[in-house]
Amino acid sequence: MALEFTTSYVTDSVAIFRQFKKLAEAALAQVSDEQLQTVIDPESNCLAIIVKHMAGNMRSRWTDFLTTDGEKHDRNRDSEFEEPPATRAELMRMWEEGWSRLFTALEPLTDADLGRTITIRGEAHSVMQAINRQVAHYSYHCGQIVFLAKHLQAGNWKCLSVPKKQSDEFNRRVKAGEASQR
Repeated sequence: MALEFTTSYVTDSVAIFRQFKKLAEAALAQVSDEQLQTVIDPESNCLAIIVKHMAGNMRSRWTDFLTTDGEKHDRNRDSEFEEPPATRAELMRMWEEGWSRLFTALEPLTDADLGRTITIRGEAHSVMQAINRQVAHYSYHCGQIVFLAKHLQAGNWKCLSVPKKQSDEFNRRVKAGEASQR
């Protein structure tokens, strides 16, 4: 994704969220339906559980973002780590619904909204702090998704950024206008 120059925190945050969403989706697309459910050790989560947790977090944090606590009373966070959705279709429906809530909440905001106060678990946050908190949280989990998908695909993995030992070639192509920056 080419960087769009902006001085708007909100615009940049939305772009960052879109970039991580796209990255995770490209990783998820490379694994089989069975691999979505693969747990690599007893302390790890499978890809489907990570996605389910992210979707649950997004539903809670971004529904009525400016007016209600970001930890909704009906959220059962612990259940997000149990019983992954049985199908890719159901998993991706949850994923899209979560991201839709995020973009619906963020896109209308302006930088003037950044100092407004919202709550998460009863604690006051500025809108900017709440956005930063979620950028960090979702980038962490998207990194887990990419790492786990790459591990599961091993030799079949298609690199999502600049492949190892190809930085010079990539930079040459960017300078020549032959490659888009990621």
